[in-house]
Amino acid sequence: MSMSQKAPFLSVIVPFYNEADNARQMVAEVVAVFDNYPGEWELLCVDDGSNDGTPARLEETAGEAGHRVRVLRLRRNFGQTAALQAGIDASRGELIATLDGDLQNDPADLPRMVEELLQRDLDLLTGWRRNRQDGYFLRLLPSRIANFLIRRVTGVRIRDYGCGTKVYRGEVLRQVRLFGEMHRFIPVWIAGVTSPSRIGETPVNHRPRLGGRSKYGLSRAFRVVPDLLAVFFFLRYRARPGHFFGSIGIAFGVVGTAIMTWLLIAKFVFGQDIGDRPLLLFGVLALVFSIQFLTTGVLAELLARTYFDSPRTHSYVLAPASPSSAQRVDKDSPAPPKGRTDLHDV
Repeated sequence: MSMSQKAPFLSVIVPFYNEADNARQMVAEVVAVFDNYPGEWELLCVDDGSNDGTPARLEETAGEAGHRVRVLRLRRNFGQTAALQAGIDASRGELIATLDGDLQNDPADLPRMVEELLQRDLDLLTGWRRNRQDGYFLRLLPSRIANFLIRRVTGVRIRDYGCGTKVYRGEVLRQVRLFGEMHRFIPVWIAGVTSPSRIGETPVNHRPRLGGRSKYGLSRAFRVVPDLLAVFFFLRYRARPGHFFGSIGIAFGVVGTAIMTWLLIAKFVFGQDIGDRPLLLFGVLALVFSIQFLTTGVLAELLARTYFDSPRTHSYVLAPASPSSAQRVDKDSPAPPKGRTDLHDV
């Protein structure tokens, strides 16, 4: 993108959790990369309840970097998903980019990705860590298994769901609400509000971790399965949960009715004794399960209607902004998008 072109306003969001050894360098690298960016930009550093001095490092570095760098502090550790959502809520950009705070993602990839997203007319461009600098058995192998499962279940053909380097159109990303540990499924959520053809992937640099400790391990791989089931349910049945539970209830009802009908015929037509037959117990249980699933479906429909009619709530709580951080907010910068809250309104 040439300097003569006016680039879209870009918000860069970087969540940090106990990354005191990496915070200063990450902020410095982002500022250096976008020093010649032909448009407005901002960096939002979201501290996710760190207890190792990361907030102090971020505040100090942000004070040196100027008004384009803002620090958001969560009151406790809410998780990476909530930290990303806090950054999204406070962002003001037409485009939103994300990076992990461990310095393994290279900020130098972002300008190229912004240009590629605009040229290809995409809503999301996600990075692909083609040459990962991680241990094979603890990080790489579980990641490949998880990526395979997600692709097969969701149908969104992304090779590296766990890459933190991503660029979004803000108007699309703000239609998605993140919760739990759903950050690894963001491309799937985006596919729920836009066409999968508008989601792209591009190779990015991946660096070895030099400071701090990894927050990921083999245990994270086991969490993918229940999260994947939740994603499948919400994408297919979020607005009609009664169809999901009702289908199961009807299936049990058909089986139970068939069993009980056969037993009635055996009792009154053939004169057989059915009191001690296991099939009687199965038939009764099937009818009970049918009633339970059907009533659960009705309750789920009521909850869904309540959810869609109620204002959205946050999955995090911000700590009060420090005076130095508040003073760095540029009064001349664009206002937050309509329907979103600014940093001081949360």
